[in-house]
Amino acid sequence: MKKRAKLEDVASVAGVSTATVSRALNNPQLVREATRRRVEAAVAQLDYTPHFGGRVLASNRTDTVGAVIPTMENAIFARGLQALQETLDEAGVGMVIATTDYDPAREAAQIRLLLNRGVDGLMLVGESCDPAVYRMLERRGVPFVLVWWWRMDCPWPCIGFDNRAAARAMAERVLDLGHRRIAMIGGIAHDNDRATARIRGVRDALASRGLQLGPGKLVEVPYTLDAGAEAARRFMSAARPPTAIVCGNDVLAAGALIGCRSMGLEVPADVSVTGFDDIDLATVLEPALTTVHVPHVRMGRAAGSALLRALAGEEKVTSAVFETTLVERGTLAAVG
Repeated sequence: MKKRAKLEDVASVAGVSTATVSRALNNPQLVREATRRRVEAAVAQLDYTPHFGGRVLASNRTDTVGAVIPTMENAIFARGLQALQETLDEAGVGMVIATTDYDPAREAAQIRLLLNRGVDGLMLVGESCDPAVYRMLERRGVPFVLVWWWRMDCPWPCIGFDNRAAARAMAERVLDLGHRRIAMIGGIAHDNDRATARIRGVRDALASRGLQLGPGKLVEVPYTLDAGAEAARRFMSAARPPTAIVCGNDVLAAGALIGCRSMGLEVPADVSVTGFDDIDLATVLEPALTTVHVPHVRMGRAAGSALLRALAGEEKVTSAVFETTLVERGTLAAVG
């Protein structure tokens, strides 16, 4: 095997001291341009890579942030993660992603693994984390932020939006268009505070008009197309089917469109369908999906900036709330 080049080898080829090589690699602005170019040429010639462990011991930092998300099977988290990574990249900080499959025990295990690997900060999704994890994070002094989530009295820093209020706003719009027979396809609420909040938001809107999600008018399913399609077929097979189906995210709504179409039903002529998240899928469906626009990019950038400020010792991570908006497209119409 080819022997790995050392810092001393780079210094010898470049004709400088090891201290100069270190400065050229870590603080290039402190080194004269001609010297920096010689060091860069030597690094390229020798295919030199800094020893990560040594850098960690010297700085007590790994320059990495962990992002723990429920799943990578759909695009819901993609935009936010991309914005987070771009923000971190600008400061030379890397990102490591772990998934939990909506399992609190797995989430706790992944967080412990990332901490043991030395990540400097963490981005978590939602608040429903094992309390022992929060205690561990505070004990270790690792800055973290909760995203895709916000509530006024949350004891932890959260940069996101009010899921309950956003779902209520969508349901109120459905009600304003004359719908009274409303059903909901929600995500599985157990151990998922975002799914729980969205269901509560729809219930709030209905209760304000003296209505409720009656028996058989709410199903909680995994976030898949097949689950959304099957739930819609179940609703629309009832003796008095709903005139509107409110969905907990865009994937479930897309599945609901598939399910309705398989029954020969037209959306929105026979039934209206709404989603939540406004991912790219929402715009390519036929008809295009009425949904709640979530500020994924702004949220990811803000989370990254907050973590970088905390890592620089400038300030602790603080909460920030973003507004969501209703995007009306072709799947929602007034009751005929």
